[in-house]
Parts: sequence; C-alpha cells; structure tokens
Amino acid sequence: MDTRSSSEEKPVQRSKSFSFKAPQKEVCSSCEKTVYPMERLVANNQVFHSSCFCCKHCNTKLSLGSFAALQGEFYCKPHFQQLFKSKGNYDEGFGRKQHKELWASKEAADTKTA
Repeated sequence: MDTRSSSEEKPVQRSKSFSFKAPQKEVCSSCEKTVYPMERLVANNQVFHSSCFCCKHCNTKLSLGSFAALQGEFYCKPHFQQLFKSKGNYDEGFGRKQHKELWASKEAADTKTA
C-alpha cells in the first residue's frame, strides 16, 4: 500500500529545453531581396523570386520547364539554342574564350617552364 498522497508525487523530469530557431531568410540570387515561401523558386541550387527568374538574353520570365543554364546564367530555350548554334560551341557562343585558346596558352606556359 502506498502511503504517499497524490500531492506528494515525484515531480516529472522534463527533457532538455527546446529552443526554437527562426528560419534563415533566403535571398534572391537576382535582386538580393528576401524571398518568402510563396514566391520561392529554386533552380540549380539558387533561390529566386518567381518574377526575377528571367532569361539573361531577352529578360523573358522563365519557369522550371523552360530554361537552360550554363555557368550560372539562365536562358530561355530558344535563345540558348540560338546562341549555341551561332558559333557551334558553348564558349564562343556565349562570349568566352574557346577551350583551344586556353589550352594553347597553357601549353605555351608549360614550354617556358621546361
């Protein structure tokens, strides 16, 4: 028989206190303003407002099914194909040095050191 009354019960031990951490604010990769969940769009691990996700060439609003990305830049599919086809390679079509030029400069540097 238990001689303790109900008011003399052992206090309940609680686990460690839980602290609520506010979520970090996400920033749009394009305009660098806060992105709220309802307007959030993620493409290539970058966060955008749905209205800021635009083609670099023509500034047309893009969707997740209508874009192509190259080196962190986003294009609509027609302009990506047009820019790629105009020169026949990704680098020259998008204003970068061709790989063969980069290789030639590397080979020249290697011959100087040898």
